Amino acid sequence: MYNGSDFTSKVFTDWTSAHDIYIDYIDPGSPYQNAYIEQFNRSYRNEILDCYLFNNLNEVSNLTESWIKVYNTQRPHDSLKYLTPAEYRQVA
Repeated sequence: MYNGSDFTSKVFTDWTSAHDIYIDYIDPGSPYQNAYIEQFNRSYRNEILDCYLFNNLNEVSNLTESWIKVYNTQRPHDSLKYLTPAEYRQVA
């Protein structure tokens, strides 16, 4: 993942360590090293995290689950020639 402040903060890195999660950062200034997840992160941040005020983690989880279903099945992706993932699977 990229090494922006949201993924390098002490709170985040302490949490990942406590849960035995290894973070593999891309080189600074090299988002092309992880272009797929960078696109996903930007979409998720713009469409979910920046649009809502959450009262608890359950709200985040429920909204995220719904968003991911749409993102992975109904939403056209430029990397798939503007087809939805379901459409792309049918022609691939």
